[in-house]
Amino acid sequence: MGKRGPVIVVSGPPGSGKSTYAKRLARDLGLEYYSTGVIFRELAKAKGFSLVEMSRIAEKDPSIDLEIDRRTLEKASSGGVVIDSHLAGLILHSLADVLVYVKAPLMVRAMRIAERDSSSVEEALLEIIERENSQADRFLRLYGVDATDLSVYHVVIDTSAYSVEEAYSIIREAVVIRLKRLGYIREA
Repeated sequence: MGKRGPVIVVSGPPGSGKSTYAKRLARDLGLEYYSTGVIFRELAKAKGFSLVEMSRIAEKDPSIDLEIDRRTLEKASSGGVVIDSHLAGLILHSLADVLVYVKAPLMVRAMRIAERDSSSVEEALLEIIERENSQADRFLRLYGVDATDLSVYHVVIDTSAYSVEEAYSIIREAVVIRLKRLGYIREA
């Protein structure tokens, strides 16, 4: 086993379930939970902006994404963490031990977000589209990475095809198998 604990990244678009699964993995594996979305929301709130407004500002001011990414890289370098992030898998692919990408169809994600945020599906849909387009443009410009490239991920799962429990069971099993292979978990 390495000196640092494992680094697990759970990435995916808004409403895909990444926070749900990342939090459970962190709890079940005894790891710290870290969310770039929480950091972005805190920055937006501190500045008095909505997420969409903050995304627009970040399009013009790369220091926002660079600061979030710096903090995330620092957290990953320490190890022992599950990182919940839209696109961190693309940045941390050489440092992370396990990279999971969760996805779901756009309308499913919009319905999930509308329910979670007590908003209309139309509002959620517009927010998702604007945020995803903004993030894709920023990551291409900042890092030269295509946000739709899933080739770095070890596990890609459509969470709409399973219940929350079934999807989590699949994700957890795949993560545990990989952590065993890497020596973080010893066979009983």
